[in-house]
Amino acid sequence: MSARKVSLQDWLNNRWIRNHKSSAQEINNLLEIVERDIKDADYRKVSPDWRFGIAYNAALKLCTILLYAEGFRPERNLAHYRTIQSMPLILGTNKEEDANYLDTCRVKRNTLEYDYAGGVSHEEADELLDFVSELKKEVVDWIWNKHPGLMK
Repeated sequence: MSARKVSLQDWLNNRWIRNHKSSAQEINNLLEIVERDIKDADYRKVSPDWRFGIAYNAALKLCTILLYAEGFRPERNLAHYRTIQSMPLILGTNKEEDANYLDTCRVKRNTLEYDYAGGVSHEEADELLDFVSELKKEVVDWIWNKHPGLMK
């Protein structure tokens, strides 16, 4: 007997997300934020902590785009966590490792933002930035294929 796959509908029933009607303007605005963040996070004169935080923000926006395009948005409680964890529900279970990586980045980013400085290296920031650049390509391709009306 196999376990039943969790779905976005299950999340909606649990009130972890709510319905959301997105638009091409909203999706493109978020993609512009991603572009800005990728560019800003690649600037070497910025601290590794801040570069990491900027790259994390871009990753979170990409996951937000996925959720919005599917017609949902997270409730406020655990919004970042749920937004990231929705990625494998939308793009497929092969993205579970990526969601776990981003969740680790979420925790690290919170520590850097609120607890102490100097918690990441430029190499870790570069790794996240490379990840985000690849994820952006996947998300844009997915939108063009699944929700072309949301792209300009």
